[in-house]
Amino acid sequence: MYQFKQPVVPGRTGYRVGYRMHEVNHCPGCGNTQWVIGRTTAECAFCATALPINGGGVRGFGLFRSHGGKQVEPLAA
Repeated sequence: MYQFKQPVVPGRTGYRVGYRMHEVNHCPGCGNTQWVIGRTTAECAFCATALPINGGGVRGFGLFRSHGGKQVEPLAA
């Protein structure tokens, strides 16, 4: 199995296609600009090309985040 010697540097990996919120996004498949937006992906309304959403963070209900070394007590069943 091949082992990477150097860590992956995002600036050197090339252009990554993704849906960017609050910008005009052209589909790489057909060039149209109408999208069906989901939680993690955006799908072109014409050709169904799916792109990941480049939102810069995690959103939504039911997400758990840890804050430092604070322990969270388990929920009572």
